[in-house]
This record gives sequence, C-alpha cells and structure tokens, in this order.
Amino acid sequence: MNFYHQIALTKIKGVGPKTARILLAHCGSVQEILETKASTLAKIPGVSSRTANEIAAKNYQEATEKELAFVEKHHIQVLWIDNSDYPQKLKNCEDAPLVLYYKGNTHLNKQRIVSIVGTRNATNYGRKICDKLIEQMQPLNTTIVSGLAYGIDIMAHRAALHHQIPTIAVLGHGLDRIYPASHRETATAMLQHGGLLTEFPSDSNLDRQNFPMRNRIIAGMSDVTIVIEAAIKGGALITAEIANSYNRDVCAFPGAIDQAYSAGCNYLIKTNRAHLIRDAKDLCYLMNWEPQQEQIGVQLPLIPTDLNRDQLYLYTFLQDKQQAGIDEITHYCNWPQSKLAMILLEMEMNGHITSLPGKIYKI
Repeated sequence: MNFYHQIALTKIKGVGPKTARILLAHCGSVQEILETKASTLAKIPGVSSRTANEIAAKNYQEATEKELAFVEKHHIQVLWIDNSDYPQKLKNCEDAPLVLYYKGNTHLNKQRIVSIVGTRNATNYGRKICDKLIEQMQPLNTTIVSGLAYGIDIMAHRAALHHQIPTIAVLGHGLDRIYPASHRETATAMLQHGGLLTEFPSDSNLDRQNFPMRNRIIAGMSDVTIVIEAAIKGGALITAEIANSYNRDVCAFPGAIDQAYSAGCNYLIKTNRAHLIRDAKDLCYLMNWEPQQEQIGVQLPLIPTDLNRDQLYLYTFLQDKQQAGIDEITHYCNWPQSKLAMILLEMEMNGHITSLPGKIYKI
C-alpha cells in the first residue's frame, strides 16, 4: 500500500492527532483533506486559517517523498491507524498517533502486553526486582514494552531478551538512529525478538517534548503499566498518570520510605494511582491472568550473556533461522570473510554454535 497521503498529513505544521481527526471527520479521507481548498478547510470548527493555508500550500511533498524512500529502503512498516496491525489498544486512545513506524518481528496486538518503566538511576534493589519479575513472567505469554532509556527501561528489555519474552521499545525519535547510542546492541537484538516502534519520522530532532509523547504510546498500547523504581518527578510517573487517564491498570513496587527512587512508587500507591505488587503472582491476581504458553515447534535456548556485539548479531540471526548456510550468513552479515571466519570460529569454540556438513551453522 502506498502511504504517501497518510505520511503527508503528519508532515503538515499544525496538524496533530486531534486536528487530523477533525479533518478526517469532515473530509472523509486523507486525500480529500489534501485536495480541499484552504477557504473550505478554514470553515471547519477547530481548524485555524493558518493550518488550512499550510495544508493548501503543499509544502509537505518533498519531505513525504523522502520519508517514503527511507521506509522502503529499510523495510519499515508504516501503520496507519485503521491498519489491522496498528496497536488496537492504543487506537482507542483519543490522542493516538495516526501513523506509526515499526520494525521488528513481534505482533503488536498480543493478548497480554505489559509496559515496565522506572527511573534512569536504577539501584540494585530496582535491578533485582526487574530481573525477578520478568523471569516470573516467562510462562504468561506476554510482550514487554518500555522506552529503551537508561535504568529500568533497558534492564527490562535485556531481561526480556534473556528470558525469551518479546520486547518492544517505543522511541522518542525516528528509526534512523538509536538513542542512547550505547543501547544499539540491545536494540539490534530486539529486531529478532520484538521490535522498535515510533511515531516520529526519520531526521526528527531529539526534542525534550518527544519523550512524554512517547510515554503515551507506552501506556496506551499496554494492558498494564508497572513502575519498578521512580522518583517523585520524572517520566515514569508521567507514564503512570497517562495510563490512569486511559483507564488502564497501573502497578508499582513499594520501596523504603527514605529512598529517593522509591518515593514515586510509594506516592502512586498512597494516592491509589497504582496497585501495590510484589511479584508476578500479584500481577496475575490483579489482571486475572493464568499461565499461557505459546504453542511453538522449537524451544529456543536463552541468549548467552557473554556474547559481544557482533556475536550477538549473528547469534540472533541463527536463532531466528534455526540454521543457515555460509552464503546466507555472509549475505546477512555483510562482513569481510576474514572477520566472519574468526567470529564463527570463536562462537563454535565457546559452544554457542555448531557447524554441520556443507558449511551449515546452527545454535
């Protein structure tokens, strides 16, 4: 499907999700919006003459064509709000983005989706809770959503990868970059065991306001938001407040009364903005969930923790393919033969992969 008109609507200054919905309600389709005269658009309640003039000026054309070329080159899914693959839980939120950009292999409409958020300055207490919770969630057939930020976010993604739970990062920028850059290795692994999702096109600035916007997607696409550690102010509490505004469940782990990074969780619990939980059993009790294993043909092993960046890249490929020949591996990795040979040898010597006759490799 050609998403030219849908992407174009997001490139027009002054047209956000709410204004776009007003325009769609009056015009019927995106193409009709773009072809309607400014004088007619300006008569629509809630649409300013400045916005009407921006639409009619058609200054969006170059940026739209550039974005289309980018998504096609990098095999990125463009999800219009009426697309069946668009997160349906998010679609029900009044400020849901009209367009999402997604790259990954996990369905965005799984029955159970859990967002996990918290402070960027996680303590050992927070790390222990996060690891234990996600390990206990393994039989629940969930998808873990977070924001790829420092602290609890990245801990949640990495723990999910380790325990073979699909995990999705919602980004505050386009898919032309990874921020923070130090999390690129984890983000790469998530493409094989989850995905990367954003409403921002390529070349978007890393503006401060992008991250609260990202948080509404984290809250909106999930059944429940769990706050593991949080100060009294910060993005985690914003996400919890948004989740409450969407009438979604919010949970929080209590902490010591004298610890700054437990203050936010304790506040949410005290003010009845979050349910107190201690483990996955409490979560299941609250959500009325029973263990639910997916039916899969092959039980995948856990990802080894001692792989470097290149080894992890190759390992996740072989894990997805189950086995692959040397030509297929060479094409996928696009490394010099000497580098690929060395990595294959190291991984085989460390017991991470096995070589079969015909230069076939498997984990």
